[in-house]
Amino acid sequence: MTRVLTGAVVALLLTSAAWAGGHVDRETLFQVSTLGALLQGVYDGTTTVRELRAHGDYGIGTFDALDGEMLVNQGIFYQLRSDGTCHVMPKDARSPFAAVTFFDADRAIPVENLTVPDEIDGALQSALPTVNVFYAVRIVGEFEHVKVRSVPRQVKPYPPLTEVVKTQPVFEHHDLHGTLVGFRCPPFVQGLNVPGYHFHFIDADAKVGGHVLECRVRSGIAEVDVTPAIRITLPDSPAFYGLDLSTPSAQDVQRVEK
Repeated sequence: MTRVLTGAVVALLLTSAAWAGGHVDRETLFQVSTLGALLQGVYDGTTTVRELRAHGDYGIGTFDALDGEMLVNQGIFYQLRSDGTCHVMPKDARSPFAAVTFFDADRAIPVENLTVPDEIDGALQSALPTVNVFYAVRIVGEFEHVKVRSVPRQVKPYPPLTEVVKTQPVFEHHDLHGTLVGFRCPPFVQGLNVPGYHFHFIDADAKVGGHVLECRVRSGIAEVDVTPAIRITLPDSPAFYGLDLSTPSAQDVQRVEK
């Protein structure tokens, strides 16, 4: 584990054997801040879309002041707003928390009649050789039902995320074509990211979307990109430095995810 202090950010590198030469490659997950910080209300954006684009064309996160959900697919950064709509974000938009990578599918598996997240591990078991690395997972297809949420922009003093989600807008959609964008993270990331699956959804017309609470895939293709390294950039701010970042409880993580 190496710490490098560079101006406005602190970079934390957690790597496997796939990391070589200290450079960011297409097999690395690049993450801004930690889930623990987001849970405690560190919502000020520290990293721009322009900077994120240098590290990936695929991913999820949120925007400055927790203004909606972020979904990145094929290099386009979408904001999934609390009114249920989608918008393409400019390069100077900022994020307090995001995870991106360059998506290169290693495996593709047909799926049908699949409930996410309950049945996805069984459906993708043959494509996941170990639970101890990261996977970018994209599912494109026909969706029977999608239940999503997005969170509204917050004002200071920022409330913790567990309070924000108590009044989160929830939207349900039926019979539409779309894409699930997300990751499967290993169990040891508790406090850094969400262990297990975390998906955002956008429909084929880029009109509706959000953080996935549950959905049913009628038919589609699941693509998996094995991602064996992670690089984390931490905020350089009094708000972050003053936090108690002991591992958050699994209950708090489930509360904000579900």
